[in-house]
Amino acid sequence: MKYDLGTGEEKNWIVAESSFSSNWLGKAEAIMSLGNGYMGLRSAAEEPYVGEVRNLFVAGTFNKSDAQEVAELPNAADVTRMNIFIDGERLDASVRTEDYVRALNLKTAELRRSFIWSTSAGKRVVLKFRRFVSLDNLHLIGMQMELEALSDDVHVSVESGVNAQVSNSGAQHFFEGEKRIYDKKYVEMVARTKESHIDFMFHTVHRVTLAGSELSEPFMRMDRRLIMLSYKGTLAKGQKFSLEKLTTVHTSRDKAFDGLTLQEMRDRALSTLKQCAAKGYEGLFAQHVQAWEQKVWKQYKLNIESKDAFDLLAARFALYHLTIMTPAHDERMGIAAKGLSGEGYQGHSFWDTEMFILPFFIYSNPEVARSLLTYRYLGLEGARKKARSNGYEGAMYPWEAAWPSDGEMAQEWGRVDIVTGKQTKIWTGFIEQHITADVAFAVWQYYKVTGDQAFMDDYGYEIIFDTARFWGSRLEWNADRGQYCINDVIGPDEYKEHVDNNAFTNYFAHFNMQLAIEYYSRLKESDSAVFHRLNDALELDQAMEAWMQCIDKIYLPQPGEDLVIPQDDTYLTKRIIDLTKYKNQTHVNTIFEDYSLEQLSDIQVSKQADLMILFYLLEDKFAHDVKVANYNYYEPKTIHDSSLSLSTHAILANDLGDGPLAYRLFRQACEIDLGPEMKSSDLGIHAASIGGIWQVIVMGFAGMRMLHGELRMNPKLPEHWSRLEFTIHWQGQRLEAEITEDRLVIKAMDRVPVKLEVYGKEYRFSDVLTINLAEAKEERS
Repeated sequence: MKYDLGTGEEKNWIVAESSFSSNWLGKAEAIMSLGNGYMGLRSAAEEPYVGEVRNLFVAGTFNKSDAQEVAELPNAADVTRMNIFIDGERLDASVRTEDYVRALNLKTAELRRSFIWSTSAGKRVVLKFRRFVSLDNLHLIGMQMELEALSDDVHVSVESGVNAQVSNSGAQHFFEGEKRIYDKKYVEMVARTKESHIDFMFHTVHRVTLAGSELSEPFMRMDRRLIMLSYKGTLAKGQKFSLEKLTTVHTSRDKAFDGLTLQEMRDRALSTLKQCAAKGYEGLFAQHVQAWEQKVWKQYKLNIESKDAFDLLAARFALYHLTIMTPAHDERMGIAAKGLSGEGYQGHSFWDTEMFILPFFIYSNPEVARSLLTYRYLGLEGARKKARSNGYEGAMYPWEAAWPSDGEMAQEWGRVDIVTGKQTKIWTGFIEQHITADVAFAVWQYYKVTGDQAFMDDYGYEIIFDTARFWGSRLEWNADRGQYCINDVIGPDEYKEHVDNNAFTNYFAHFNMQLAIEYYSRLKESDSAVFHRLNDALELDQAMEAWMQCIDKIYLPQPGEDLVIPQDDTYLTKRIIDLTKYKNQTHVNTIFEDYSLEQLSDIQVSKQADLMILFYLLEDKFAHDVKVANYNYYEPKTIHDSSLSLSTHAILANDLGDGPLAYRLFRQACEIDLGPEMKSSDLGIHAASIGGIWQVIVMGFAGMRMLHGELRMNPKLPEHWSRLEFTIHWQGQRLEAEITEDRLVIKAMDRVPVKLEVYGKEYRFSDVLTINLAEAKEERS
């Protein structure tokens, strides 16, 4: 991979590869994926290769291929493949190729590829490809191909169309549907998912020229789940063959299609394609670029002046993927753990959203954050269903969520145990329950940052109350301790299954219930209408009695003599081994080459941040020396086998004064997708880690936090950063911050008064605040 190919205005905007290998297809396919939140298109090459993964996903279109399977995003028809033949030879960029470059321009969200290819007879042609998924028209995919003969005459044949002969790793989700070609030009394919009965409508049109003359009489081929058009001709030296392909994708789940018949939907979709065809690739691309400029790069102003240009590119990479993975258009949909860039985790949403991705939107685009939390509100139906089926009250959020009403979507069986040879049961969907409190925490965080009272009245209070009802029914009385415990869970560290009193889970359950108590009292006094509505629906008076009886008796693990807090009841009693091999691994999960998951349960080794994320999110509940002691104890035992781990450790390292370690961990987090490991992203990008990149920059290096509803900023930039600029939204106002080694400048763009704490000192301003950081630190000391 190459990250320094951009020059001039494109500097630090280009993610590229400068050579092609059919052995490492997945890396570029995933990290260069295109999308707009409505759909995501994996960036497989136009010409096919063995081992490629061609994915097109439309958000929210979940389907079960079989009753025994979990719902997943179905792999929609392939519209990017082209069968390209030159003098009868199939194009293959893995042989006889010169000057190969494939590059994703993050600023324009366009994928470009170019190279010179020679036939076995030595005839040379240059090929150029362009592709984008429109942010202006969420249903549009644009493609362009140009082939030029550099030496002798060549015969060119290109076949392109809509290919629904695809699957999700073998699982077929669609009935075959209908295929049509209108006017020998407009291709239409309609397919319906087998179980969820969602209609997909694909329409595509080509404009092809050969040596300047348009070809309008293609050879048309229909086969099972396939419509293809072929264009052929002979090029003399210096002549060009160009193909422009525009495709639209619509589904019956689209809000704009509510109440329409299938025929009406098809007619509208076809009309949209014809309107796009009139504008052509360049016109549509210009609108797309303008949308990116206005909706993304101006909205999320972020700049890093660093001696290492990679830092800025990684930040822009994060903003790019945060945009294309997020279904901002529809509150019925959440963010998948792999975004829309691969089949990993079946397109399901995890706690990744609330803990690692949502903070970006809360502070950068509250409207999108509101939509993502509304998805969780709609998910109360599935959460209540899960609680009832497990014998609990209230709302028990699924570990893996798909369509909001579906409930738990986690798979039950996973990898083969290295010791027993048997398939391992996946317990996360059953006992990794902190997700319920994570959602409540996210609602609270959104409310405190935005002040969105309407959201709380309509959605937020209900989430907090019903999740607290779950915890009230989940607590177990321990007579020996004289306290309530939470037994048989998995905490964030998934290498420890069936543990009692995971510290993160207990503290967050306590936080959730304490919040419900606070809001019960506040609502009862201040808004009787909302209170009575929720009281009638959730029996809050009875719930309040239960919360008050147990809130002060919930077991919250405390520091020992060495100040170390037990991660769970037995972690500190387990044996310690040398983890050097796994701390220095080049790819994750190498520990499973030596140990089974059951064996890991008896070793002091952690998959990812557990207590550390507790210190980050509830930082005011723990003393500084306790954080230091626990960081020093647990980090050496954490092998960061989860992409969620590094960003949390980086933020804490910076908080605790170890700047070099913080930056090293930040860099490792960036390199989960952008690093040299060529297999790391095969199943898709790591959405939570990408959200974590932004958090390390803003919450870590800039030291920006919200505590008790107040804004704080304690900057500690890496030594090789000379300037950091970013924007946040605070209580409905946009703030622009600039941080250098010795100065902090914050502008209140709407001139609304702001209160800010910096290094323990309170400041108030309504225009521009400038602080000498050296003096501020000295005053604090």
